Amino acid sequence: MLLIVAPDWSPGRTTAVEIMDTAFLDRLDARLAELDDAGRRRSLRPLRPVDGAMAVERDGRRLVNFSSNDYLGLACHPALIDRAAAWAAEWGVGATASRLVCGSFELHAVLEAKLAAFKGTEAALILNSGFQANEAVLSALLLPEVAGTAPLVFADRLAHASMHEGLKAAGVRQIRFRHNDLQHLADLLEKHAGEPGPRFIVTETVFSMDGDRADLPALCDLAERFGCFLYVDEAHATGVLGPQGRGLAADPAVKGRIDLVMGTFGKALGGFGAYVACSARLRDWLVNRCAGFIYSTALPPPVLGAIDAALDLVPTLEAERARLTAHGGRVRAALADYGIDTGASTTQIVPAVLGDERAALAAAARLEEAGLLAVAIRPPTVPAGGSRLRLALSAAHTDAGIDRLLEALAP
Repeated sequence: MLLIVAPDWSPGRTTAVEIMDTAFLDRLDARLAELDDAGRRRSLRPLRPVDGAMAVERDGRRLVNFSSNDYLGLACHPALIDRAAAWAAEWGVGATASRLVCGSFELHAVLEAKLAAFKGTEAALILNSGFQANEAVLSALLLPEVAGTAPLVFADRLAHASMHEGLKAAGVRQIRFRHNDLQHLADLLEKHAGEPGPRFIVTETVFSMDGDRADLPALCDLAERFGCFLYVDEAHATGVLGPQGRGLAADPAVKGRIDLVMGTFGKALGGFGAYVACSARLRDWLVNRCAGFIYSTALPPPVLGAIDAALDLVPTLEAERARLTAHGGRVRAALADYGIDTGASTTQIVPAVLGDERAALAAAARLEEAGLLAVAIRPPTVPAGGSRLRLALSAAHTDAGIDRLLEALAP
C-alpha cells in the first residue's frame, strides 16, 4: 500500500491517507528496469568545478570538461563573482517574492533596459530559467483570448523540449516541419494558407544537440510572406554569435524582423536565468498573463549582478569568440578524418554521433578514463539511433586540452 503522510505526523499517530495499492510502485520499478535494459537510465553524479570550471573533480579524479555550456569561460570570471558579491552585500541574497508582489527591485528594471539595448529591441523581461521561459511564454502567447481556439503553430521538429512542452501546455496541435527544411515549412504554410487563425513559427537559432544554425533571413522572409509571428530561441547563440555576441537575431539582415527572441544567461554568459526580448506590448502581456513569470519568485540580486557584469564583458570578447570558432573547426575536421559523423554542426557544439545508446555510453566511459568529461546524450533527448557525445567547446579550453580530446577520440 502506498501512503501519503500528513505534515504533522509523528510516531504513534495515524494521520496517513491511503491512496493506492503497490501496483504503482511495481510499475515504477518495471519502467526503471526497462530504462536500464535500453541503456537510457540516468543518474546524478556530483562533481566540483576547478580551474575556472573548465575542469571538474569527480570521485577524486580531475577531468577536463567538454560538456559545459560555459562557452566563453565566464562562470568563474572575477568580474562576475565580484559584482554578484557586491550586489548581494547591498541588496541581499533573495528577491523574497514574485515580481508583481514585492520582488521587482530597481535592479531588475535597470538590467532589463540594459538587456533590451544589448538585443536591439524595445523591451525585455527576465525569467528564471530557459525551460520555464519557453514553456510559460509560449503558453501565454497562445492563450485562446488572444490566439483564438485554433492557432496554427509551425515548429521545427528538433526545437528544444521546453518549446514542445510549452505548446503542449497550451493545448495546441503542432504542425512540425523537418529540421531546418524551409522548403518543407513553406509547403506547410502554403497548405494551411486558407485556414483561419494566427500563425506562429517556432525555432532555435543554434540547435542545442546538433550545433547547426537556422537560416534566419529565410525564416523572416517566410514569416512576412505568410503573416506569421516568429519566435526564436537564442540560448546557444547569445554571447557567442552575431555582432559583438548579441546573437544571430541581432544581425542587420534580420534585426527588427523577429517578433520575440528568447535566450538564457546560464550558458555563454556564465550565470543563471533567462530573458525574452520583444516589443513593449508583448512584454506587458507577459507581465499580466505569463503564469511562469507571475507565480515565480524573482531572480535574486547576486544572480542579477553576475548577469550585469556579463553583459558588460560580452561585447569586448571578440578574441574569445574567434578562438571558440577555431576550436569548433579543428574538432570537426579531426572527427571527419576519424569517420565520426558531426552532422551539420557549424558552432561550438560538436556532436560525435555514434548511433547506439550503449556505444555512446562506452565512448563516454573511455574518455573519462582518459581524464575527459564528455557526457553521452541519448533518447529521448535526441532521436532514436542518434545517441552521441555532445562536445561543448569553450574559449577557455587550451590547445593542449583540445589535443587530449582528439587523441582520446582517435580510432
